[in-house]
Amino acid sequence: MRKLFKYACSLLTALLLHTVLWAQDARPEMADVMRSNGKIYVVVAVCLTILLGLFGYVFFIDRKISRLEKEGHHSGVE
Repeated sequence: MRKLFKYACSLLTALLLHTVLWAQDARPEMADVMRSNGKIYVVVAVCLTILLGLFGYVFFIDRKISRLEKEGHHSGVE
């Protein structure tokens, strides 16, 4: 019984890996098209803008929370 279970798991793993590897393409078409049109730079700029905005938001929220925590300790609230 144990041998059959190991065989079934091995077969299932091999089938899943084969399917995943077969689905991989050699070169991503979308990236090539966007790079040739020059639009990849727009995509990178938008992603960087979003990331910088998120980091800035987290930084300012952290400063605000730190300030509120300090005010809470000075007023005796815990």
